[in-house]
Parts: sequence; structure tokens; C-alpha cells
Amino acid sequence: MALQAAGRQSLVDTVVEQLRAQVAAGEWPVGERIPTEHALAEQLQVGRNTVREAVRVLVHAGMLRSRQGEGTFVVSTADPAEIMRGVQRAGVRDVLELRIALEAEAARLAATRHEPADLERMRAALDAQTELEDDHGQPDADNVELYAHHDIEFHKAVVEAAHNTALTATYTWFSSSVREALLTALGDRDMPRVLHGDHRDLMEAIASGDPDAADRAARALLERPKQAVEALLADRRP
Repeated sequence: MALQAAGRQSLVDTVVEQLRAQVAAGEWPVGERIPTEHALAEQLQVGRNTVREAVRVLVHAGMLRSRQGEGTFVVSTADPAEIMRGVQRAGVRDVLELRIALEAEAARLAATRHEPADLERMRAALDAQTELEDDHGQPDADNVELYAHHDIEFHKAVVEAAHNTALTATYTWFSSSVREALLTALGDRDMPRVLHGDHRDLMEAIASGDPDAADRAARALLERPKQAVEALLADRRP
């Protein structure tokens, strides 16, 4: 399918979107070299510099890869940035379900791979979070964001205790969505409050070296808020 000629406004952005659409549609399969700058410039009726800048954007996005002396090749038909925007638009329930999948596996791995420093980091995050609670176990209204920060630090410590580079990178990328969902939950009186007992159960299961126990503890920790969200969604359903 031929590329449409780009308009005169925001030329680089226009070319980026057209090339992104072509790659996503499989115009050039993964592993195949895309046309030369000259060929693309002619197809799009734009200058070669505009094409070059657009290709650089998609290389940075991880869809294309340039090889010195060989050309530019397709490495992915999915734009990671667009995937991230989709995750950021996801609801609290979707985020919780994805968290369970990631954190349960991380906990299993952490049970056999953790180091003393990993457990200390989990403990420090829990202690810092506890100091921000009032007598009812709720975060001080002035410290909700810091409270959420310490909670996320605990969960990141669990994931990083798995010592799996890919898992850590994925969760780090995902943590902004975790933070937004957590802040939403903390601001909703119908959502259950954070229970440190559940967190400490997970930490102790990891420390015990039992992968199955760690898996169960990770799932139990997130199952309560997931059930609360499902109940709220059911109540609000027409």
C-alpha cells in the first residue's frame, strides 16, 4: 500500500504517524528493511531531512533499528509509547489484575533469589509508611502522596528482589499506573485501607524461601482491593 503524501504542516509528525501506521499494519514485516530515505521522500513528497528525522523518532520508540551501512529495519510492529498510553488509560481493576500477574511471579522468584538487602528495603518502606498513619491506620491527609510512594517502594522492592532485569524494567515502566491507581483508591472511602499485616506476610513468605507461599501472599495482598473494586463496579452498573 502506497504512503499518502504528507501535508505541509508538522511535516515530521505527519511522516512519523504515517510510517508508524505502515509498520503497525505490516507494510514491512519484522526483520525487513524499510525503503531508503530517497524512496520514502519521493513517496511522501517531502525532503529527505524530514524522513530522516521521522525515522529517528521511530528508532527511538523501538519500532525501527538502523544498521550502519545496511539500512533501517523493522524490529517491532507495536509502538511501546502507545502501549504505555493504553496502560495509563486503564481502570483501577485492570491495573490490579496486571499487578497480580507481575507481582505474584516476582514474589515466587524473590523467594529463592532475594538477598538480605532486599528484605531490608521492604522493611524500611513499610516502617516509613506506618509513620505516616493516624490512629485509625489511615494516611495523614497532607501525606497521601508520600504514603503512596512508600507503598510503591515496597512493591518495587519485592519485584527487584526477583533479580530479573526484564521484570524489573517492566514493573518500573508500569509503576506510574500503579501510583495513579493507588492514589485513586486511597481517596475512595469504599476501598479497603492498606493493611501492613498483608505486606509483612508477603515479606516473611519471601524470607522463608518458599515460592508457593510467596505467590499466595502476593495474590492475597492484592485480592482484597480487587474484590472491592469489582463490588463497586457491580453497584454502579446500570
